[in-house]
Amino acid sequence: MASRLYLVPTPIGNLEDITLRALRVLREADWIAAEDTRRARVLLQHYDIGTRPVPHHAHNEHAQTPKLVERLLDGETGALISDAGMPGIADPGFLLAREARLAGAEVEVLPGPSAVTTAVVASGFPPEPFLFLGFVPTTAGRRLRLLREMADDPRTSVVFEVPHRIRKTLQAAEEIWQERPVALLRELTKIHEEAIRGTASQVLATLPEKPKGEMVLVLSPTPRKTK
Repeated sequence: MASRLYLVPTPIGNLEDITLRALRVLREADWIAAEDTRRARVLLQHYDIGTRPVPHHAHNEHAQTPKLVERLLDGETGALISDAGMPGIADPGFLLAREARLAGAEVEVLPGPSAVTTAVVASGFPPEPFLFLGFVPTTAGRRLRLLREMADDPRTSVVFEVPHRIRKTLQAAEEIWQERPVALLRELTKIHEEAIRGTASQVLATLPEKPKGEMVLVLSPTPRKTK
């Protein structure tokens, strides 16, 4: 491989969901930067890749990025992975890729798993066009603004949410989204994968008191007007 930075998508659940090309790049890279080195080691050990990952996450990326770019300019080849899916999509990756390009290093993005596109197709809603809005904000005011933005947008809308806040989000969405169909995709590609469809109220009613697992919430598009 020529010296460059590779952005390598990793499985969002099932460890078999990784490309042959991604495995080759990870084996041949001089270094692997990972959002969570513990999770990265599970993947790397599963495929007998001995490279020790270096941490690159939201709390250290501004300090780490110049060091990694310097290594690229010194002729090394690097790979960047996130916890799951495509680096840079609701995960670290954008900053390092941007700074590497600005410094003159080659940056190559590999195709692969993404919770966003998997959830859109699994939702059963029209996939074209769709809008991805990242994680639902943690504060009540910003959360309400986002939910209203989704309700006003005519496209299929997708957000990530964490288990301990999904009930609050659905409770806030009940009045705003009303009878609009939604889909909650939980633990995508894992053993306990689940798709819950209905209105926000109906989905909320099916949730346990303490829901678990990584979640993607998809809001259906506004109904098309008929002549």
